[in-house]
Amino acid sequence: MQIVKDVMVTNVVSISPFARLRDALALMKQHRIKSLVVERNSPHDAWGIITYSNILKTVFAEEGDIDLLNVYDVCVKPVITVGEDLAVKHVATLMTKSDVKRLLVLSNNELIGIITMNDIMETLLEQIE
Repeated sequence: MQIVKDVMVTNVVSISPFARLRDALALMKQHRIKSLVVERNSPHDAWGIITYSNILKTVFAEEGDIDLLNVYDVCVKPVITVGEDLAVKHVATLMTKSDVKRLLVLSNNELIGIITMNDIMETLLEQIE
């Protein structure tokens, strides 16, 4: 049985909630990723996430301006989180029932990784080969 720490990505790219959307897009482009973890403002604050989908909805559907809006204006916060020892099958169930594609992995409320639906699918496809 695979667990989260076997599948998660530990090289997580994060951004300040006060950064502009333009900065978020530039970071995503630079790292060739579709989401960023939104940093906490204090040790007791919740983690957030911002995705291409959040930005597209805000910029195109709601006619927002990437130079006027901050990350906190469009990010999802708090996000659903899991521990590193949870079975991947439970993570997949949680993702499908919650209609999310990314979950943060925490240990003692500290960020240690991210797990995505793509990570889980890659693992499944490797088993088929």
